[in-house]
Amino acid sequence: MKVEGSYPGTSLVFDLKRSLVTLKGIYNFFSDEEHAEAYPGLCELSRQIKVYPFVSELIDRIMSKEGSIKDNASQGLADIRAELKKAGAMVSKRMQAILRQAQKDGIVEKGTLVAVRNGRGVIPVNVYDKNRIKGLVHDQSASGKTVYIEPAEIVNLNNQIIELEYAEKREIIKILIDFADRIRPYIDDLLLSYDVVGEIDMVRAKARLGRRLASVKPVLNDKPLINWTEAVHPLLFLAYEDMPERQVVPLDIRLGEKERILLISGPNAGGKSVCLATVGLLQYMFQCGMTVPVKQGSEFGIFENIFINIGDEQSIENDLSTYSSHLLNMKYFLRNANEGTLVLIDEFGTGTEP
Repeated sequence: MKVEGSYPGTSLVFDLKRSLVTLKGIYNFFSDEEHAEAYPGLCELSRQIKVYPFVSELIDRIMSKEGSIKDNASQGLADIRAELKKAGAMVSKRMQAILRQAQKDGIVEKGTLVAVRNGRGVIPVNVYDKNRIKGLVHDQSASGKTVYIEPAEIVNLNNQIIELEYAEKREIIKILIDFADRIRPYIDDLLLSYDVVGEIDMVRAKARLGRRLASVKPVLNDKPLINWTEAVHPLLFLAYEDMPERQVVPLDIRLGEKERILLISGPNAGGKSVCLATVGLLQYMFQCGMTVPVKQGSEFGIFENIFINIGDEQSIENDLSTYSSHLLNMKYFLRNANEGTLVLIDEFGTGTEP
C-alpha cells in the first residue's frame, strides 16, 4: 500500500480492522496505572503504539462486520448492486416460468429443479429432448442421459449479470485505492505499532509456555557451563500432559571447566538421545530468553555456539552416505568450535564411523 496507486485486498482490510481493535486494547491495558506498575518493561514498549481513530472510522465506513464492502461504500457500488439484485430476480423469475412450461410440455419431469453449471442457471433435460428447448448446452451428466441447457432468452440476462459483476469488482477496486491513498500517511506508524505488538505477543507466548512447563528463571553464569537439577525435556512433558500414568524422567547434568566432556553409554531406548535433545533444547530456549523447566537454583552458562549432530542426515541428492554426512559435520565442528562451544553428538563411533 506504500506505492501510489496500489491497494489492499478486501480480506487484508478486514484483518487490519480486527488488528486495530487489538492495538487499541493493548494500548488501553498498559495505560492503566495498576498494569503499568506491574509490567514496567511492557508498559514502556507499549508507549510506541500509535492508534489513529481516523483509520478505524474509515474502515467502518466502507466495510461490514462480516468483512465485505458495504453497499453504501460509494454511490456507484450501491447502484451496481441494486441493478444486480434486480437482474438476478428477473433471471430467477424467467427460469421458473420456463421450467414450469417445460414440465407442462412434458420436456422435463415434474419435481426437476433449476441447476447451476459454470456459474449459470440451467435446466436438466433428457438428451433426446435437448432440441425442444432453445439454448446453450453447458454440461452433460456422467451417464450422458442428461444435458444442462441455459435457455436462449436467459443468456442475455445472465450476460448482463456478468457485466454488472465485473463493474462491481472495478468499483470495489476504486474504493480500495481511495482507502489506501487516505491511510498512506499513517502506514509507517502502523508498521511500527505492529512490530511492538509482535514483541509483546512473543513475551506473552514465552510466559504462557513457561507456566505450562512449570519453568523457572535459573541462575545465570557468564561462563560456558551446565549445572542443572531435574531438567525436563519440554516436548516430552507436553506430550505426556494428558497421560498421568506416564511421567518424564528428570535429568541432572553438570559440565564445567573441570568436567568438559560427558560420554553417555547404555542400552537401546535407555534415554541417551533424549538426554542430548534435552540439553540442546533447554540451552537454546534459555539463550532465546525463555524460562526453562528445571529445579530452582539450576545454573545456566552462555555458549557462543551450539553444534548438534543428532540423527541420520543421509542425502541422496548430495550423494552423501550417513558416514560421510557425520564426517562433514565433524569437520565443521573442529574448524569452528572454540572454548565457548557446546557440542552434542549422538551415536558417536558407530558403524563405519571409527
